[in-house]
Amino acid sequence: MKIADGWKDYKIIATGDGMKLERWGEVCLLRPDPQVIWKSAADLYSYPGIHAVYRRSERGGGAWEKRKPFPEEWTVSYKDLRFKVKPMGFKHTGLFPEQAVNWDAMRALIEKEKTARGGKIKVLNLFAYTGGASVACAKSGAEVVHVDAAKGMVERAGENAALSSVNSGIRYIIDDCSKFVAREIRRGNRYDAIIMDPPSYGRGPGGEMWKIEDSLFDFVSMCTKVLVENPLFVLINSYTTGLQPCVINNILTLTMKGLEGDVQSYEVGIPTEEGIPLPCGASGLFVGKR
Repeated sequence: MKIADGWKDYKIIATGDGMKLERWGEVCLLRPDPQVIWKSAADLYSYPGIHAVYRRSERGGGAWEKRKPFPEEWTVSYKDLRFKVKPMGFKHTGLFPEQAVNWDAMRALIEKEKTARGGKIKVLNLFAYTGGASVACAKSGAEVVHVDAAKGMVERAGENAALSSVNSGIRYIIDDCSKFVAREIRRGNRYDAIIMDPPSYGRGPGGEMWKIEDSLFDFVSMCTKVLVENPLFVLINSYTTGLQPCVINNILTLTMKGLEGDVQSYEVGIPTEEGIPLPCGASGLFVGKR
């Protein structure tokens, strides 16, 4: 497991009984986490500093129960990056802090290689959400194409870029990722690196359906057609329960066959003040040989 332990504006205070108690800057939230199947050492709901609790509904979904006043949205920092945090529907806040381990890895690869590639590293970020990876890569000098089907999330990515003083280097596309990649293949456009964070289920702006178990392998195979001959990296993230790191490793090993490089797969996680890590998903990373 790779642990995102470089945060100062984010921490997990305690976990248990299906919930995690976390602090985002000065705001403390209690929300569900499917990985937390152990008992809590204390009643998390009675923690005195909680600003809001996410309550699930028996009819599906849920809502935030506010306990103390806090801003509708605020910012947190990770190293030289800044991001907007806003509690939204279905328990989300607009940022996945465990991805910091991948931001650091991609930035290191970009900064090491950009001079050798004439100063230009082209990165394609698919299912790009609010742009954590896009901002991180652009901050290190990459040219990023950011693609997501949700207009609101793409707008949020632009706000995050501005917060991090990334005023150029990111092109924002609101589109179905499969359709966009297919057009890029026809256009002959090529990228040094690809990032993807595919959902378990999804629907594109034209009603296109996505189910990760049925779609991921073919999608990654298609994406290899927009890679340059010597790609820098390909990163796949997944939050689908049951999709193990080895599965992502196998997909990358099979789809990158013929390209020189190494594949590694791992869980990503966050340290907790209890002294245990909280697993938060799986990643697979192909790094091309130089």
